[in-house]
Amino acid sequence: MDATNQTLAQEESRWAAIDRRDRTADGTFVFAVRTTGIYCRPSCPARHALRRNVVFFSSCEAAERAGFRACLRCRPKEATDDKRLADMIAAACRALESDEPPALEGLAARAGFSRFHFHRLFKAATGVTPKAYAKAHRAGRVRDALAANASSVTEAIYAAGYNSNSRFYESAPTMLGMRPKSFRDQGRGAEIVYGIGRCSLGKILVARSGKGICALMLGDDAAALEAEIKGRFAKAKSIEGDAEFSDLLAQVIAFVDQPAKNFDLPLDIRGTLFQQKVWAALRAIPPGETASYAEIAKRIGTPAATRAVAQACAANKIAVVIPCHRVVRSDGALSGYRWGPERKRALLDKEQRRKG
Repeated sequence: MDATNQTLAQEESRWAAIDRRDRTADGTFVFAVRTTGIYCRPSCPARHALRRNVVFFSSCEAAERAGFRACLRCRPKEATDDKRLADMIAAACRALESDEPPALEGLAARAGFSRFHFHRLFKAATGVTPKAYAKAHRAGRVRDALAANASSVTEAIYAAGYNSNSRFYESAPTMLGMRPKSFRDQGRGAEIVYGIGRCSLGKILVARSGKGICALMLGDDAAALEAEIKGRFAKAKSIEGDAEFSDLLAQVIAFVDQPAKNFDLPLDIRGTLFQQKVWAALRAIPPGETASYAEIAKRIGTPAATRAVAQACAANKIAVVIPCHRVVRSDGALSGYRWGPERKRALLDKEQRRKG
């Protein structure tokens, strides 16, 4: 698609957002009306202007440089309700990440809500409760300490804010994917079998743990892919696959080349609770279709977490099977892709051709 057609498609997408007064588009662009000299946010409740009189701008500043003034009804320069909520949740998250996270009552009072209402708002925005968020953050601090070769597992546990090592060990396998000592030793004792082949998208690396496929990575350089998988757990026992593994590799390559097929091989998916919710939503997108980051955030019940959804997509290490290539921007344009935008376009084109 050339630049002119891309611009026209973007403008039609923006006009459609205005027509349905889409609040999720607020903050992504503004529109101005030539006959009134006023610019508005996409969700402005005022009567729609004629399409031929509307011009689009990427920001309020751009509209004002062109000589337009802000609408007094929708007040596009002010933060939206969603933005104010997102700021409040972000402040609560920072508080929960401190060495001594406040209790729910303190967080709620600081935000100006009852503890019950704040609890509902926080869970709706993040997908987890405040207590679970604090726990996950402490677990992350343990992972960092263990990865930095702390003198002992116990030292890392208490440094992260746990007041009982037994409470940590109850959830350690889920959080770390292995025993804490093995994690500290960068996977010492763990076994990862991997193989590298070629598919229609270039080089492909498939890695399998004892639970299932734990990585499916794409690239141009086999050595770089091999270094990446070994670097994740430098002291794990990495084994290049044998003839039996070649059969598994061939199955995965066949799926990548025809992603509309069902994928029924076992997976070893490791991530936070929020990431796993996002990845499950991605797997529910049918081949040949796409969804925006904002739509995924709504589907998992966290409409204010669009940016976090994008970060979860970027953290995905199982390409195609967890189809982050099917997520696009709200205006329909392609966004970033861990394995390159050309591969993202190729995958989408392949799926849409098969759908058609």
